[in-house]
Amino acid sequence: MSNELMQQKIEKAQRWIDCRKQVVKDGNMRQHYHFMAQAGWINDPNGLIYFKGKYHFFYQCNPYEGFWGSIYWGHAVSDDMLHWEYLPLALAPSEVYDEHPRGGCFSGSAIEHDGRLFLMYTAAANEGRGVEQTQCIAYSKDGIHFEKYHGNPVLTAPEGIEANQFRDPKVWKHEDTYYMVCGASRDGKGQALLYQSKDMLHWTFFNVLAESRGEWGYMWECPDLFELDGRQCLICCPQGVKPSGVDYWNVHQCTVMALDYDFDNHMGREIPPDAIAMVDRGFDFYAPQSFLDESGRRILIGWMGIPDADYTNPTTQAGWQHALTLPRVLHWKEGRLVQSPVPELQQMRCNERTYALGQLNLAGEEGIVFEGCFLFESCRHMCLTLRRGVTLTFEDGLLTLDMGTAGSGRTKRCARLEKLRELQVFSDTSSLEIFVNQGREVFTTRVYGLEGGIRLEG
Repeated sequence: MSNELMQQKIEKAQRWIDCRKQVVKDGNMRQHYHFMAQAGWINDPNGLIYFKGKYHFFYQCNPYEGFWGSIYWGHAVSDDMLHWEYLPLALAPSEVYDEHPRGGCFSGSAIEHDGRLFLMYTAAANEGRGVEQTQCIAYSKDGIHFEKYHGNPVLTAPEGIEANQFRDPKVWKHEDTYYMVCGASRDGKGQALLYQSKDMLHWTFFNVLAESRGEWGYMWECPDLFELDGRQCLICCPQGVKPSGVDYWNVHQCTVMALDYDFDNHMGREIPPDAIAMVDRGFDFYAPQSFLDESGRRILIGWMGIPDADYTNPTTQAGWQHALTLPRVLHWKEGRLVQSPVPELQQMRCNERTYALGQLNLAGEEGIVFEGCFLFESCRHMCLTLRRGVTLTFEDGLLTLDMGTAGSGRTKRCARLEKLRELQVFSDTSSLEIFVNQGREVFTTRVYGLEGGIRLEG
């Protein structure tokens, strides 16, 4: 009966989406080549996986309005991560453990097990003492229609962990054992907890993978542990980190930590401060998730948004909010995370034009949807206008993105560089993704100035 109720809620939400999607699609701020929900709200990418010849993207969504609410899982598939087919919603809040006006089916991940596609997600519900978060399972034979496991929840918060701060399971398999890392808060300090299982259904605590000493926040959301070019990496989103110099100026952060955890002996070493870095320096990047594709690439997708921000998104007036980032290939080079747009994006290139740097002045043109590649042999200072009022400047080793009047409350974000050698800019209708020096730094932001014009001064 429980899965029948979920199906009824999915069908009702799909009817609403079908009624709204054309109006939303026709809006003047809809993206051209970034993934969005068809209507309503979208946030964390979830369950990213290559399964039975298709890329599957799941994502948190509220199909009924452009704001956070009771959360469902949306679902889409693709052959190339560029062109998407929307499928029926995968999960709807329908049980006592995941039905709550401000709860629902929160973030999680996907894995293939016994020929079926398993989703592990955080369920959020009101259990009388506030919102309680537990970890639950759903599965599917065809990768489209899901049913929730009758034994849910499979994990509740361990003793000492706040019941409303235990979420975002990321699952993987090593040899014959499944592992899962989950975000938590203990005594006001963020943690990443490790669990293990032999069958995906019965889980036992393994160890604390890593934790905050206080300065790294009170809660670690969306942890993602993986090996990259011989280095253990933990990407997570610490909440409660204070600004430092040009770093950590968003309300919540996204960081990458270089780890050295010994799974055989259940031991980890203390993380030195210089082993932690920002993943993205823009205003709108949070809750990323990575996966391995069929060729072994580590691909990362992020939410082009952030919780609790004091800036706004005027698309809410049209009934939708937020988008996902472009897929990025990850590498570890020279002691740091490097992100590159997937090469598949080159298929979308057209109308190529080349300019000498001193001749680029398109101030009278209206185009705001473009990819721009800028190469510098020697650059001490420059000012690149990306659209009217939005500039990227380099001066005295400081690269600054200034949103001007197009940021809807967004102001400036910066990065320190030894040299500026290369910029790759992806400008969509209402977003910018800027890859600096072949992805050694990245700025991701929403932008709402619709007047074009590219100009480079230096």
